[in-house]
Amino acid sequence: MSFRFLPDQPIAVLRMPAGQAVLLDPAARGSRDSCLEVLEGIARVYCPCEETEGMTLAFLQPGDQLRTDRLCSEGVCVEALTPLLFRSDAEPLAGHGFDPVNEWTLQLLRIRHLGSAEQRLHALLGLLVRRLGRRCGDWCDLPFRLTHERIAELIGTTRVTTTRLLSRIRREELLQVPSGEVGLRLAPALVESAPLAA
Repeated sequence: MSFRFLPDQPIAVLRMPAGQAVLLDPAARGSRDSCLEVLEGIARVYCPCEETEGMTLAFLQPGDQLRTDRLCSEGVCVEALTPLLFRSDAEPLAGHGFDPVNEWTLQLLRIRHLGSAEQRLHALLGLLVRRLGRRCGDWCDLPFRLTHERIAELIGTTRVTTTRLLSRIRREELLQVPSGEVGLRLAPALVESAPLAA
């Protein structure tokens, strides 16, 4: 995984193209009570540790904050899944009580404990669309794509199994991957019937 370092000094606005990642290094940021806030786009937060091979911790969307004083010793990376606009000088919301990173980590952990790879994939697709997508006519749109390797990491299976399961969903016409577009389309029936939907 390649990433660049986020500058130590807080930045009011930082743009990143899709596919780029930055490392938030807690040692460089000190114990400042600050956070990163997503203004536009969707980001993936992942662990840069060699042992965890880029394990996904959360996804962030506009309005979500990532506390920089609560990072592990290795830090975390923020990857732009869509063109991303964020600030690293945001003040943490006082009394907010909701931490999007903790919430995503909990939801991803719940998915990993479902019995079969098929159930885990179904639950993951449903969660991604419910939290980050939108309904557009006869389909639900997800504004980004994840590689089969990334999906495999998220559902605790192999890339080969993930590819086989996704192919079956496409044959059943519950998933479309429009050529020339960056996102996916999912049938509302697939999203609504997903395990752990709440």
